[in-house]
Amino acid sequence: MRLTALLAFLGMTCIAGGANGQAPVQTAGTLVIVPAYGEVRQVNDEAHVVFMVEEQDRDKTVAASRANQKMKQGADILKREDPQGILQTRGYYTYPVYPDEPPRPGSKSRQAIGWRVGQYLELKTTNIERLPKTVAAAQKVLALSGIQFGLSEAASKKLDGQRIDAAYKNLLDRIAAISKAMGRNPADAVIDTVDFEATGAYAQEDARGGAKMAMRAAAAEAAPVEEPNFEPGEAILRMHVVGKVRFK
Repeated sequence: MRLTALLAFLGMTCIAGGANGQAPVQTAGTLVIVPAYGEVRQVNDEAHVVFMVEEQDRDKTVAASRANQKMKQGADILKREDPQGILQTRGYYTYPVYPDEPPRPGSKSRQAIGWRVGQYLELKTTNIERLPKTVAAAQKVLALSGIQFGLSEAASKKLDGQRIDAAYKNLLDRIAAISKAMGRNPADAVIDTVDFEATGAYAQEDARGGAKMAMRAAAAEAAPVEEPNFEPGEAILRMHVVGKVRFK
């Protein structure tokens, strides 16, 4: 009787154990989508500086002559201070100036009381160290309209390879972590597809550093101008990559 009872108890235990146990999950042939991310940072090495000049006079030719003369003087200063810099003329404008009071009903069209003539000049340079001195020298004649820092073409190309490396390394690290979580050997994971999505599509305000300054003022006289302080900041280049991994 005792032997029969013992055998019955062992049988019930085996049945219960089989009911509560879980069969191992099969992962052979599983396709896993793995997103990854890479990021590199670099101090901005290029500046785009915009200068301007604006003159107003009752005589259009007088206003234009003064504006042209000051712009030529300013361009000569920039060429002397930064011979390697690249200059580009932008936004030359001429328009009439009217009195502030609104026209009276029944009166003729308003008559211009003067003319306003202006021009913009952009300097692109990688001579960041000397930039404050260059700007201060130009401000004797021109007004500083705006400045933006970013990466030069050479620096961008160099960082492009680095961010691809960073993204791919992160992909491999995540594949190894996923393999461990699945109880598989990373050597069993075969990369089927690698999609370097958004290549080069980082936000321009971030890839270029996003550092902007703007100032509007009348052109300074020939008196010395204190050098401004500029902080180029850094650019952040990001890359997203998606890998399709199949386990053997």
